[in-house]
Amino acid sequence: MKKLTLAIAATVMIASPAFAGDVDAGKAKSGTCAACHGAAGISAIPMYPNLAGQKEVYIAKQLKDFKAGKRKDPVMGAMAMPLSDDDIANLAAYYSSLK
Repeated sequence: MKKLTLAIAATVMIASPAFAGDVDAGKAKSGTCAACHGAAGISAIPMYPNLAGQKEVYIAKQLKDFKAGKRKDPVMGAMAMPLSDDDIANLAAYYSSLK
């Protein structure tokens, strides 16, 4: 029961708007991302994934994993390294807001 309560609390915290990033700040920060992932989050190059409409939590996790070296890619690791937690939250909010 304790594990279920913790899981529910974690889900509420993640999904809560209080923890959501700032869409406008994410858009302002997304210029570098646009080179590969497209200005509107839709990549023109098939090898780069589309980010538009991805779940906010998913995008944030991937960026954090690249930054921490848990997910390996020399380009994305270097791109994620200087991002702050706020930058990551804002980028995730921006790309998840796109259709």
